[in-house]
Amino acid sequence: MSENTFPVYSVDVLVNFYRTEVLTGQESKHLNKSDLTPTPKPEAVQMLYMRVLHFLFRFRPECHSMLPLLDDMQYPQYPQYHEGPTSILSVYIRMRHFLPSCLYFDFSMNDLLAPKKQRTLTILSGIMNFLHFKIQKIKVVLDKQAKFRADMDRLLTYVKFNKEGERKIEILTTIPPEQQAEADELAAALSELQATTLHEYQEANIKKDSIAEWKTKNAEKTQKLAQIKVEVTNLKDDINKLKSQIVESPEELKSQMEKMRDNVKNIKMSIEKADEYVVELQSMLQAVGLTEAETQQTYGLLLELENRINDIKQLQEENQELTSEKKLKELKNLCLEESQLKRVVGMKQDKDSKQNIRRQMQRERKELHTQEVLGQYNQIHQKREEMANKIKEITNETQHLKAKIQNLRDVCSKETMKAQALFDTLSASMDNLHRQMDMTVAEFNQDHTRMSANVFRVV
Repeated sequence: MSENTFPVYSVDVLVNFYRTEVLTGQESKHLNKSDLTPTPKPEAVQMLYMRVLHFLFRFRPECHSMLPLLDDMQYPQYPQYHEGPTSILSVYIRMRHFLPSCLYFDFSMNDLLAPKKQRTLTILSGIMNFLHFKIQKIKVVLDKQAKFRADMDRLLTYVKFNKEGERKIEILTTIPPEQQAEADELAAALSELQATTLHEYQEANIKKDSIAEWKTKNAEKTQKLAQIKVEVTNLKDDINKLKSQIVESPEELKSQMEKMRDNVKNIKMSIEKADEYVVELQSMLQAVGLTEAETQQTYGLLLELENRINDIKQLQEENQELTSEKKLKELKNLCLEESQLKRVVGMKQDKDSKQNIRRQMQRERKELHTQEVLGQYNQIHQKREEMANKIKEITNETQHLKAKIQNLRDVCSKETMKAQALFDTLSASMDNLHRQMDMTVAEFNQDHTRMSANVFRVV
């Protein structure tokens, strides 16, 4: 008892367990404590072992007593000699194979033929412990099967979502044939835009170089003007000093003054020319600034387009790496962002490339509208003429029908008059016939009464 690794249960517990879990029908009702204590009954113990084997291995109790078909069997004419021992041996052999799994290794034939109380209780407790263990493991296995089925369903859903994501990625990455022409047009417009921007960049660089040259020239001329102004101021100072020191003849003074006036006029003319030149340079600088701003805007648009194209490529690469629910959600968000970016790119490209196309489309629409209006007018005029012809035909047909109806009415009135006359004649003739018949019937009755009276008289 101390060597057993499982608890030995009481008789009540064992009886209740085997009644509810192992035995069925009348057998569960007939099993009692008296079958196990104080001395176990061999029939009850053998029946319990058979039912346990049937419950665990689906080996039916009647199969224990089946005999093999052997030619050298002694006394084959008496099968009852063999049925009892074969059933006990079958149960013994199968229990010997089964009980080690219940951690009971000391099973003998006496446990079937002459069972003892303590040994049978330990054997039944071991079997009960094994059945509890089996039920627990079955529950665990069923839970694992349910989890496995749920995981398989999730895997199938994930595979389905992955396939849908791949299909959406293919749809997003592949340009449909309907939009292929628009994509080619956009690519051509982009290439043209890049070429025009490069040309404008080259022109802007040339203008920048010319502006730098003009600026250097302007700086040199301003320096020269400053030097001339300084020289003029110095000359004026010298002239004033000389005037204070020397008194010359008025003719020389007049000639010098005229020379000085000519020099001043020349200097003023050069200053005015320089100012005009500076104004021209400023206007050119403003124009260059505007062109630079336009080129910067176009360059910025191109940079945005490149960045967004790179973003779209990155999004496509990221979309291909999606394998889980989170990545599917990111894919949906990225698809939305991609569509928004495509829309923005399309809008910006439309603003740049579709201004001339809109005008042409408007002209073409106006021409098509006028042509359609004229065609509709012609169709309406033709339909009107056709309807007028149909109305004329219908009026003619109605007039013919009215004439036919009038003729038919006249014919019907004539026929009704004839029929009325015939009816009157027929009714008059019928009245005459009825009168004649009444007269003949009355005469016949009178003749009959006369004949009967004569007959009675003769008799």
